Amino acid sequence: MGKIVREVYYFDEPGPQNTDDVIEIVVKYLDNSNVDCVLVASTSGKTALKFAEALKNKEVKVICVSEPPLRQMWGGTWPAIDDDTKKKLEELGVIVLDRIPYKFHGSVMELSKWKIPVPEHIMRDTLAFVGGQGLKVAVEIMFMTVQGGYVEVNKEVISVGGSGGGADTAIVVKTCHPEAIFSPEKDKKLEVREILAMPRKKKWW
Repeated sequence: MGKIVREVYYFDEPGPQNTDDVIEIVVKYLDNSNVDCVLVASTSGKTALKFAEALKNKEVKVICVSEPPLRQMWGGTWPAIDDDTKKKLEELGVIVLDRIPYKFHGSVMELSKWKIPVPEHIMRDTLAFVGGQGLKVAVEIMFMTVQGGYVEVNKEVISVGGSGGGADTAIVVKTCHPEAIFSPEKDKKLEVREILAMPRKKKWW
């Protein structure tokens, strides 16, 4: 049986101060793999822009996943990416998504007057227990790109998330439809195949 020996970055604290190190580990991984797609969670687009600039000489598709219109329900502005940043991203060939609904905040019970746990919330918090908010986000944006038709299923991609700004987590994940997480068909299930970077301590809202 084969094995792979990889370098993994573990950060003492979550947060945007880890962004440059996450970019570094992603670049190293791409130099020694066949992965050709990087998903980056980036509300303002600035983190995605950093990744795009670092990866501009590589044969890799970069997808910036910003926040959808639902963020307005929590008092956020939408679109969250300003025109200048969006133009810079697109000039670097980045695909910008800001209309695909959140997967872990998509239940009709999300803003309900009844405090009822829903599967999306349980899944969200389970991922956060393991890898923090960044892991939750990295898995969520993978679902969003699949739901939007921007990435096919059963494909290994790098997905990057953060804990309220910047990037502190990077994973290699096999893409799948969110509806297939608990599928009885093994080849359709979610698989987080590698952890490239993550914070040891977790952040909770």
